[in-house]
Amino acid sequence: MGIDDFMTTSNRALGINRRTLLKGVGGVTIGLPLLEEMLDSTAAAAETELPTRAFNVFFGLGVPSPLQKEGYDGVLEPLKPLRDKLLIMRNVDQVRCDEKGSNAHYDGAIGAFTAEPPDGEAKAGGPSIDQVIRRAYYPQGLPAGMVPTLIGGTFFRRSRVGRYVHSYNLDGTVAATIQEKPRDLFDRVFGSVAVAGGKDSRQQRFKRSVLDSVVGEYRFFTGSNSPLGSASKARVADHLDRIREFEQRAYAMRHKNRKGPELPPRSNVPHGGPADPGGQGIDITLEELTTEWRLVADLYALAIQMDRVRFGSLTFLAAGERIRLTGDYRHNGRLIWKFDDPGQLRASGDKGCSHEWWHQFNERRKNEQLRSHAHLKMREMAYFLQRLDGDDAREANGKTILENSLITISTESGDGRHNDVKRELSGVFHAITGAAGRFKTGEILDVGAEGVDVYNTMLEGMGVKRRLGPGKRKSTSIDSIRA
Repeated sequence: MGIDDFMTTSNRALGINRRTLLKGVGGVTIGLPLLEEMLDSTAAAAETELPTRAFNVFFGLGVPSPLQKEGYDGVLEPLKPLRDKLLIMRNVDQVRCDEKGSNAHYDGAIGAFTAEPPDGEAKAGGPSIDQVIRRAYYPQGLPAGMVPTLIGGTFFRRSRVGRYVHSYNLDGTVAATIQEKPRDLFDRVFGSVAVAGGKDSRQQRFKRSVLDSVVGEYRFFTGSNSPLGSASKARVADHLDRIREFEQRAYAMRHKNRKGPELPPRSNVPHGGPADPGGQGIDITLEELTTEWRLVADLYALAIQMDRVRFGSLTFLAAGERIRLTGDYRHNGRLIWKFDDPGQLRASGDKGCSHEWWHQFNERRKNEQLRSHAHLKMREMAYFLQRLDGDDAREANGKTILENSLITISTESGDGRHNDVKRELSGVFHAITGAAGRFKTGEILDVGAEGVDVYNTMLEGMGVKRRLGPGKRKSTSIDSIRA
């Protein structure tokens, strides 16, 4: 094993730049955080050309369009601390994504980020925004050592892939396998450690930390011969400590002795078939849900910070999600709601799931249960975004990864009631980040446009020639979203 040499000739004497990776046995690859030494002389000039990134972040069931009109005074409140770095777009129409005879939850989920209806059970009618940008900027593939597309999420409704996968290739096929278990996402990002012996490397993976395989490089960068100053040495140590923390959370590791951790138990949160038993929904506590999601969000954000991934999607709850949530929901120190879906709905099975609050939505009522669920979704969206907006996510231009990336947040529904597809697939919530100053932020806009035109304007703003939708369709540029 050795240090990967993604170094320019002028930087070889220093031995470190932004693409310096620690590589270990078994395919382990760990990136370093942005350090002062990476910006010296010619390295600083190179770093002004920031990497292009695009991610699709999806949350299930949507925000009814009447509630969106309340802005940050309503269910969007958790996004308020990030308001200067987001553009909220209301009145986005996705009706063209409707497919007759298909569930509108599914149609809207496929249409999110593609503006196209489904093409079967596990295929979209066209590519998603992130993959169009990926192919335009990296036609020969991403730099070595990177995950081409990372798809992760916490979800339970599984009847169709499009409910939870939100990154599609140019031909509409899914861009990668979704990683729903935190430990699988960890392995996808860092690789698995192969240990001598005849057993499967993934089983052997549990017997040691991925950091153990890069200990030599770690000692080099933090030791007396390191090219780093004391402040950067401390950042490297903190960075690897954080990786170990996430690894221990993902695998439930308990380091009791030098022989390593015990085989970790499986996640307590259902995955696979048990996550969607006959489509009847599952019982889950708020703590179980948010603990699982936040570990996935932490790992995904860390992968971006380490420049292990630049494209993909992340899902918090599937389209048409069916969960029976219980637990006290607090935000900023105040009690928002006491979740008890089956008790408050006075029903069991699928009729006792939070899904039903969307079908019961009425703009003339308080909709307290729906509001609380939607507020929770926004809180968890904010949780992920804030992981990309701290000092440890600051880049060479002084801005954060959040500010420099194109992150598109959307959902499947603008209403939730199935009695009017035109209403259900119009007014669909969208939010985007500024993509290094390409798009407006700090505003809430009533764009009043089709999703396909909004998405194509985003592609245009990113300098991408390819457009979504039918080739002969006349495209309308939505200039109001451009910076």
